[in-house]
Amino acid sequence: MSAKSVTFPPLPVDPSVDHEIQAIVSGASTAETCNTDLAAGPWNFDDRPGYGPGSSMGDVIPAGSPRQGELPVEYREASPEELDARVRAAKEKLGDRVMILGHFYQREEVVRHADYVGDSFQLANAAKAHPEAEAIVFCGVHFMAETADLLSTPEQAVILPNLAAGCSMADMADIDQVEECWEQLSDIYGDMDAPDADGLVPVIPVTYMNSSAAIKGFVGRHGGIVCTSSNAQTVLEWAFERGRRVLFFPDQHLGRNTAKAMGVPLEQMPMWNPRKPLGGASAIELADARVILWHGFCSVHRRFTVDQIEKARAEHPGVRVIVHPECPMAVVDAADESGSTDYIRRAIEGATEPATFAIGTEVNLVQRLAADNPQHTIFCLDPVVCPCSTMYRIHPGYLAWVLEGLVNAEVLNRITVPQDVADPARLALERMLAAKPPAAPASGWANAS
Repeated sequence: MSAKSVTFPPLPVDPSVDHEIQAIVSGASTAETCNTDLAAGPWNFDDRPGYGPGSSMGDVIPAGSPRQGELPVEYREASPEELDARVRAAKEKLGDRVMILGHFYQREEVVRHADYVGDSFQLANAAKAHPEAEAIVFCGVHFMAETADLLSTPEQAVILPNLAAGCSMADMADIDQVEECWEQLSDIYGDMDAPDADGLVPVIPVTYMNSSAAIKGFVGRHGGIVCTSSNAQTVLEWAFERGRRVLFFPDQHLGRNTAKAMGVPLEQMPMWNPRKPLGGASAIELADARVILWHGFCSVHRRFTVDQIEKARAEHPGVRVIVHPECPMAVVDAADESGSTDYIRRAIEGATEPATFAIGTEVNLVQRLAADNPQHTIFCLDPVVCPCSTMYRIHPGYLAWVLEGLVNAEVLNRITVPQDVADPARLALERMLAAKPPAAPASGWANAS
């Protein structure tokens, strides 16, 4: 009697990056992490300046950045199981009075409690669409909570569980630098509000969602618009219908990759370094510019390299490489596809046959995709486990603390944007929400940058 071939289902993947980091630090795993301090509770770093361990730990944090006060000891010392139970109990008591939003890059132990999980574009819409909630607990970073405050009703409280959850990319363009840039460009282009013979003004400012409310307010005051990685091309098309050129900040890579895909030559995309006169460009370069790129970047996506892609292809023939458009241009060009976090998710979920995916984006999302889609082999291009420093500052301990505060009628860590900033920032965001990108294919090999 001949033996029969037996196919076993693939082993489940643990979606928790924290579990993997703990295993690395304890010696139970031979994998590598960029900083063993990631195994500690984030409250250990709340009293220190900096973004904390992880991908942004080498970035310089501006003076005066928000700092988190001391988390009560009962939350610092609680076990993961106790924190999970306390969060669930608080949610049950609060019911529809609270809505928890969770970004794709949040740790698994937080995301499991979210009412909505998505990218920044989707969560902005969710904040706007639920005026019935008394409080919105935003498990993301500071600029996202500001955006939720701008789009929610005045009666709703927007809460950021850990005030130290900022964004190093957003901090790379502050309002003083942007105002100074605008003044210098005015010296070259003349009246920035005066249309030319074609009805186009000299410059339309476009800011990525990953920016402060003050920057969004600047954009709103000057006829500009906000974009996300989901709708960057749609937004640039909107801007080119109104302006001769675009000032794009703070992420140079999203701006460059998007404009390049639209046919803008690289020589017409000078860089603006705020620490140099005229941003380090010549007046001639700026006169010929179509897109002026701010000297900013995402430290998560800057970790991905062409060498990593080549290694993935050598070790996994037929691998499908998808990266985020915040990656450097050479990485996007070497990949099979690029697109937003939601694009990556839909591309994997839309693959009808088992496949191998190498993904260039934040490791918490990659690990979760691997766990949710065991029919595929899914791995992060970067073999070193290095989550977003600031997203990782949100921990179940902080979530339990702010939720139990709400149970006791105490609003902790409320994020409020001043009215003089809020009005123009809201205008820029409303323009963004109206600039809906065309539906992207759920599968296929089309570049979506």
